Amino acid sequence: MRLAIFDLDNTLIAGDSDHSWGKFLVAKKLVDAEVYARENDRFYQQYKAATLDIHEYLSFSLAPLTRYSLEELAAFHDEFMRDYIEPVMQPKALALLQQHRMQGDYLLIITATNSFVTHPIAKRLKVDDILASDAEIIDNCYTGKGTGTPCFQNGKVIRLQEWLKEKNITLEDAYFYSDSINDLPLLEQVPNPVAVDPDDRLEKVALERGWKIMSLRG
Repeated sequence: MRLAIFDLDNTLIAGDSDHSWGKFLVAKKLVDAEVYARENDRFYQQYKAATLDIHEYLSFSLAPLTRYSLEELAAFHDEFMRDYIEPVMQPKALALLQQHRMQGDYLLIITATNSFVTHPIAKRLKVDDILASDAEIIDNCYTGKGTGTPCFQNGKVIRLQEWLKEKNITLEDAYFYSDSINDLPLLEQVPNPVAVDPDDRLEKVALERGWKIMSLRG
């Protein structure tokens, strides 16, 4: 079985679901709007600069989940999907997923964004599985802590290797599609790395190494 692996944010969708969830929280006044918006933007700039402390960020982004029940959070997420995620769905991305699906490939999303935000998006995209930065739940409540290895930078490689061993699947002829220099460690692991609407640093690497560059926008 051949793997087709996809980053989520700014790859399959034309935006960042993590940052957008923060904007949703601010718009709904579920957090201190001024403080949260400022910190949300600061962390997003660090992510784009590849200087993000993922543990610090997860502590920030998971904290609001502790204030609500799973049922309340599910209702919030339904609204978030409708107003923030559906508008950034990309027809070309859906077509790419379908192309791999018709070829019999196994579709896997691997994303740094936490599992609460991303699992419903993965379900909407009808992929086979997702690896995300897992958020801890105890007694049906989010604790505000991550669990396991965060799925970020080299952590994506670690999480994928664990998953491959569990599933007894290899990276033979595998694809990985990503927009971000943060994903360079994993792009270097696959036979078919693809830079999708890449940031400037990833585009430079892709050009130097002769990797495929493509766009799913428009």
